[in-house]
Amino acid sequence: MQLRKMMVMLAAVSSMSLALTACGDDATTVDSCTSDTDCSSGFCNTTAGVCMETCESAADCPDSEKECAVLSGSSKTQKVCQCKTDELCKTDDSSTLVCGTVSKRCEEPGSTPAGCTKDTDCGANNTCDEATGVCSPAATNCSGEGQAACAYGSFCGGTTCTAVPAPTCDNFTPSKGGKQPVWNASTSTGPIIYSVTKVSVGADSFCTSPSITFKAQVKAYIDSDSSATFPAQSSGLPGLLYVTVDGQEQSGINLIRPSQYSTSNAGKTAQFTMNFCRPADATTLSIGLYFTGGNEICGQITK
Repeated sequence: MQLRKMMVMLAAVSSMSLALTACGDDATTVDSCTSDTDCSSGFCNTTAGVCMETCESAADCPDSEKECAVLSGSSKTQKVCQCKTDELCKTDDSSTLVCGTVSKRCEEPGSTPAGCTKDTDCGANNTCDEATGVCSPAATNCSGEGQAACAYGSFCGGTTCTAVPAPTCDNFTPSKGGKQPVWNASTSTGPIIYSVTKVSVGADSFCTSPSITFKAQVKAYIDSDSSATFPAQSSGLPGLLYVTVDGQEQSGINLIRPSQYSTSNAGKTAQFTMNFCRPADATTLSIGLYFTGGNEICGQITK
């Protein structure tokens, strides 16, 4: 009987110990990550490089990170546990934890980055508020032309930010002899070509008779986060390449008359006319273009 009572008491003590371990002082462990797959639960706050615990209400969160809300600047829609003040992070007098301004987790001072400094520090379709170091979804409405308020890889199409079109022509279709596209909006940084439109088709001094000239107007921009600008003269363009339907590349600079090239927006946007010589009986032209490090784009001109 005595042995049985002792075993019951030990079991009770063990249960209390587990309960105390589970509750503790509500201290949290900040797991580092670069993607959601690095987190055992929740998702990765990629700007801060830490895992976030999802929640339904504040009751699901520890006292130190009691706010349950959608993470500001994230494309994720799940609610996560977040801290609000440094004081709540200090679970005892010796604690040095603070509420991370970017991570929104209780952490040691300086343990996560200060935040983004440019759009490419953020995920796709997000922009960086350089004043706060916080990533947020890029604007969907815009005015003007070129990049405007849109994220890198999108352009202002009237009043709405629109992703640059994918290169679907034979010029960029490897199975048909074209070049393999490599541009990626999340990792690339080169100039963006967002428009290729027909100007005219016909006889022109640019091409030796009896060839005719297919003219295309091209519009491009350099990311607003970059320190680079387009050169004042077309001869200085950074790696503009023309890709033929069989995937062959050639410099596109010599296809531009100096008088048909201009820049605007403090050198961040460029507009120019390209001239392509074709046989007199040609009726169509498929154009493939890209800047080094920039997006591949197609243009179709019909006579």
